[in-house]
Amino acid sequence: MIIVTGGAGFIGSNLIATLNSLDRADIILVDDLSDAAKIQNISDLAIADYLDKDDFRKEIISSGLPGNVSAVFHQGACSDTMASDGRYVMEVNYEYSKVLLGACIEKGVSMIYASSASVYGSNGPFDEALENERPLNAYAYSKTLFDRYAFARRRGLSSQIVGLRYFNVYGPREAHKGRMASVAWHLTHQYFETGSVRLFEGSGGYQAGEQRRDFIHVDDVIQANLYFLNNPEKSGIFNVGTGSAQSFNDVALAVINACRKIDGEPRLSLEDACRDGLLSYFPMPEALQGKYQSFTEANIDRLKAAGFSNPCDNVEQGVGRYAGGLYSELKGETQE
Repeated sequence: MIIVTGGAGFIGSNLIATLNSLDRADIILVDDLSDAAKIQNISDLAIADYLDKDDFRKEIISSGLPGNVSAVFHQGACSDTMASDGRYVMEVNYEYSKVLLGACIEKGVSMIYASSASVYGSNGPFDEALENERPLNAYAYSKTLFDRYAFARRRGLSSQIVGLRYFNVYGPREAHKGRMASVAWHLTHQYFETGSVRLFEGSGGYQAGEQRRDFIHVDDVIQANLYFLNNPEKSGIFNVGTGSAQSFNDVALAVINACRKIDGEPRLSLEDACRDGLLSYFPMPEALQGKYQSFTEANIDRLKAAGFSNPCDNVEQGVGRYAGGLYSELKGETQE
């Protein structure tokens, strides 16, 4: 039996979908479905049982994990980097995770959990080292603190504990995230609604749209999770990205050209897209100034050293495929 917390969320639901494709349905899905929109993520999934996250926490405090559980994928979290209620973020992301970690250690169950590249702050370097951790908000701090706590607890133990520091993940089943959905999701919707897209003006020493991040398709993130499930002797904290930063302009152009392909229109260059008004720029909101990562790029040497060497899609491949599928869905919905 496998437990997936946050199983109705973006990465959790994609993880369960992939497990289903591998003929695994012995899955307990744990989540908070107060936001009923997340049900769209799980209506096509096969699971053994569902538990509300608060009921699950009470159960493991009183009785521990079920005896037939072999692994826990802990994807549940408050992922809003703009959240202002620090107590809530720490309760959901830190205290809850500590309880679950203790239950996994007690039963010798593998725990593979979602950390975040946000722990590195605005400038990096993006290597898995304590001195590089500079969290800028409550979300990032909660992830940083749990990483440190988890591996302090593991000393002298054999239980598998894996923390995966996700970089900028995009892909299907993220619509419920709203403003926290990926830039690829937002740009595709912008193009569908207006026939054009917008990005932030220059920041952090970068020209307009040239801020660069390590964008990774959710399918590649899932493969990293499954690699550690299948290699329970491996533990540690690992960056999960492509290892190569690309610009927001690259993402915007991939979206524009994917949508244009669906519409039977020719590809455009960046210059053409700007000239024709399909891509424009606007000032960064004041709330983001000083808290925005203008550059991220995963050092994936440690991940590769652990044996994970799956090639990841670049922006042109991954965003192009995702935006094309999403745009087709949006067009189909309007025609029904």
